[in-house]
Amino acid sequence: MQPEGFESPNHMPQGSSSSEGADDQARVAAIDIGSNSMRLVVAQVLPGFDYRVLDEERESTRLAHSLSVNGELAPEAIEQSLAALRRFKKIAEGFGVYDIRTIATCAVREATNGEEFCLRAKNDVGIEIEVISSQQEGQLAFKSVAQAFDVRDMNVAIADIGGGSTEIVYACGGHVEEIFPTNLGCVRVTEEFGINDELFTTPDSLKRLIAGIDKQLKPLAKKKPFTPQVLFGTGGTFTTLASILMMQRGEVGQMEWGYRVHRADVSHTLDMLSKMSLKQRKSLAGLSADRADIIVAGIAIIDRLMHRMDVNTLRIHDRGIRDGLMLTMIEDLEPALGSEQAAAEEQRRVQAMEAFSRSCGVDMVHTRHVADLAVNLFRQLASAFDMRESDDDTIFASAMLQDVGYLINYEKHHKHSYSLILNSQLPGFSRHALEIVANVARYHRGANPKKKHGNFTRLSDNDQLRVKQLAAILRVAGALDRSHRQQVSRADVTVHPDHILVTIEATGDPEVDLWAARSRTELFCKAFNTEIQFALRSPTAGQASHDPSSAAIE
Repeated sequence: MQPEGFESPNHMPQGSSSSEGADDQARVAAIDIGSNSMRLVVAQVLPGFDYRVLDEERESTRLAHSLSVNGELAPEAIEQSLAALRRFKKIAEGFGVYDIRTIATCAVREATNGEEFCLRAKNDVGIEIEVISSQQEGQLAFKSVAQAFDVRDMNVAIADIGGGSTEIVYACGGHVEEIFPTNLGCVRVTEEFGINDELFTTPDSLKRLIAGIDKQLKPLAKKKPFTPQVLFGTGGTFTTLASILMMQRGEVGQMEWGYRVHRADVSHTLDMLSKMSLKQRKSLAGLSADRADIIVAGIAIIDRLMHRMDVNTLRIHDRGIRDGLMLTMIEDLEPALGSEQAAAEEQRRVQAMEAFSRSCGVDMVHTRHVADLAVNLFRQLASAFDMRESDDDTIFASAMLQDVGYLINYEKHHKHSYSLILNSQLPGFSRHALEIVANVARYHRGANPKKKHGNFTRLSDNDQLRVKQLAAILRVAGALDRSHRQQVSRADVTVHPDHILVTIEATGDPEVDLWAARSRTELFCKAFNTEIQFALRSPTAGQASHDPSSAAIE
């Protein structure tokens, strides 16, 4: 726990357990069952998406101990964890909180008896455990960092080091781009390389440790979407690193939150710790005794992460997954919207999409016009080609979000759009719905969907057809505003046995828009198995000038 009076941005200072003056505020409690330790936080919800911590508790249970050896949670670790859960539950109930959200991460997720542990927690303690994925871990870590730091104008990476795994998040402009899970937990790595022995002094031991970490991080270096300006670190390994450095520099009393560490500091700390015996590490100022046996592995992970990312600056975040969970719980406390819920939710969904796109530097006038054209074209084609009516929302969202990848770069912005959308957690979308939207946006330009594209082949056959057809329509809609002048005011579709005729009305000279539309019909022809032609109607004379060129099926 932080000392009395601790304060970090966007959170009130921690106080005592007294509820004085706050009886009307909701209270929540969250438990994070990690591979190395379990943590409880009890908090009082404050206005403005905020909370005040009433109490915190931590217990080192080492659930991941022996997991790498036999794939099971050790019986003694299970009993210790269940006992801790009982205590945590009583603490929360003492504050009047009976609805406790409990999550478990890597150790429980991987253990062959993880389900048995969860069942015992439910039956013996009355605690329902939600086992979350590594992707969810990354999202929660990002939510916590984004709430505490202004990362909207930065390319950043976030690493959450636990006992059994490390989740690495790449975020651009305040939006998640990629999440990379690894098995580089400080407990797991310690056991795998046997570095919790009394002495750890040989250069060969350190070399083997670094080589093992590098082997896991090698794919990360190849796939990273950008070089981050800064790495944010969450988890006990990072706060311990900050504590050690502050003690060495005489910065006693300075808070760990936001503490800046350079890559050279990490390397020097790793070198120092690797040459110390376990007994010496236990007596090192700033290092708690219960972390002394796993700290070398933890610092080595940080060192190699910064090396592989080519990042020089690390900033410490003293919160993380647990804080992200608490923020999620506060979001879920929003009151029901009554009879107007559907309309209000739709408005919220659209506003969120607009805010997302705007924050990525998207031309909103062009984007909204293309979205309207796409929905109009879709609705006229839906019945003829047996498309689901509800996909008018899908194509609208895809159009609104298709260009968010501009945030990273123009050349491959459609690919970046896919990642940003998929990781956006926009309100009103299920994970599957976001995946469809992301794929449609991914193929609004560039190559057609291919079997070698993992993002596409993961979809069912029906969803693959949906993506092809919706992306084909979106390409045509986008082409009809190639000039970015919103000259095409109307597009009418006529379905003929051997072709589709799109008749447009324009307020100006649509030559560029028609040229673009004719050049972007290949996917349409394949997806709908028909030709497509265009005609220009004069708004005054009502005459259609038939487009002599058509797109044939290849």
